[in-house]
Amino acid sequence: MLRYLVRVLIIYTAVVMVLAAAAFADERPSGQTIQEEVWAIPVMLPTIAYVVRPVGKGPFPLVVMNHGVSMNQRERGFFPIVEFRDAAMWFARRGYMVVAPSGTGYGAAALDDPERGLYSLFFSKVGGCDNPNFRDAGRAVALIDKWIIEYMSDQKLIVPDDVIVVGQSAGGWAAIALSSENLPGVRAIITFAAGRGGRVGGKPNNNCAPDRLVAATGEFGHTARTPMLWIYIENDTFFGPALSKRMHEAYTGAGGNAEYHLLPPFGNDGHFLVSSPDSLPLWTPLVGAFLDKHK
Repeated sequence: MLRYLVRVLIIYTAVVMVLAAAAFADERPSGQTIQEEVWAIPVMLPTIAYVVRPVGKGPFPLVVMNHGVSMNQRERGFFPIVEFRDAAMWFARRGYMVVAPSGTGYGAAALDDPERGLYSLFFSKVGGCDNPNFRDAGRAVALIDKWIIEYMSDQKLIVPDDVIVVGQSAGGWAAIALSSENLPGVRAIITFAAGRGGRVGGKPNNNCAPDRLVAATGEFGHTARTPMLWIYIENDTFFGPALSKRMHEAYTGAGGNAEYHLLPPFGNDGHFLVSSPDSLPLWTPLVGAFLDKHK
């Protein structure tokens, strides 16, 4: 384990040294002046993150943004460190410091063997479709979010009671898991195409165990009271409308507080809506109104 820790730290440090040179102040005329950076965050699991924030000392309200997962090791190795750059910039121009962690085992921090070590421990696998563990897979990433929030608060970099958590796909599922813990500083949570177990065998609309996924969603909703905004897309081939509506019914039926929106088809697969700059006009009015409602 120590060998893996050292190796990951070396990789993260090297990436930060290379990419930090590309950080710059964004002086586009639309909105607040912002700057982009790459950070190595020294939490329990060493984490590399894309950070975009307003120019100035702060403290700022915080947005933590989580990406999805890939079951293909080669794809993980080529995962972009900045997957939602335009979306992150939109939040930053509203005055937020955005921290988008890159999951261990992804991008430049990819490990050779995802079956053991840190990847296996913290980006827990769902397991086989005969007995998937959706619940713990969500909680594993939610734990990393908690560490990041605590670290940013301890460093006096953020407004501690003004945190938003955003997630897409498996990152959105982690955000649903986090909602069940009702963290005092998290005032709202937003998800895009949230879920786990989609496209088994690469087949569209072929979920690993939809009944298990719905049941786990209800479990999270039982204790969740943090306001949530759920955004899904009609042509999402991972979590289609029928499944996402069942998840929402289970979550709110158990007591969870979630606003559901189904957007029209987008591109070839709506699952990746938030990663496209062309999608900003579609989801930003919903998110802006939601954030204004839950100040």
